[in-house]
Amino acid sequence: MNDKARTIGYWISTGLLGLAFAAGGLADLAGSPQVLEGMAHLGYPPYFATILGVWKVLGAVALLAPRFPRLKEWAYAGIFFDLTSAAASHAAVGDAAGQVMTPLVLVAVAASSWALRPESRRLASAPKREAGAHIGEPALAT
Repeated sequence: MNDKARTIGYWISTGLLGLAFAAGGLADLAGSPQVLEGMAHLGYPPYFATILGVWKVLGAVALLAPRFPRLKEWAYAGIFFDLTSAAASHAAVGDAAGQVMTPLVLVAVAASSWALRPESRRLASAPKREAGAHIGEPALAT
C-alpha cells in the first residue's frame, strides 16, 4: 500500500471512529431517555452512561489530537474493551444479531485505524539488545 493510500485510509477510519466515540460519549453524557433505556435494557445502572460518556469523549480526543502516542495506545485499548463489551452485553440479553455486530464492525474500523497509523502516532520501538547480552550487563562493543 502506498503512503498516500495509507494516510487516506488512516484518516477515514480514525475520523469515523473519533466521530462515533465523540457523538456516543456526548449522547451518554446528555443522559437522554434513549441512552438510559438502553443502559437499563443491558442491565446497567444509569450512572454508567456518565462514566462511559466521559471515557468515550476523552478517547476520541486522544485519537484525534497530535502527538501523545502512548495515550493513543491506551485509547485504542479502551475502545477495543468498550466495543467488545458492548457486543457481549447485547448478546447476553438476547438482542438481534445486528445489535451484536454493530460494535464489532466498529472494532474492525478501530483495528484499521491502529494498523494504518503513521509513524508519528506510534510508540517508538524499544532498542534491540545485542546477541549474547544479559540483563543487567552492558553489551560489549567490538
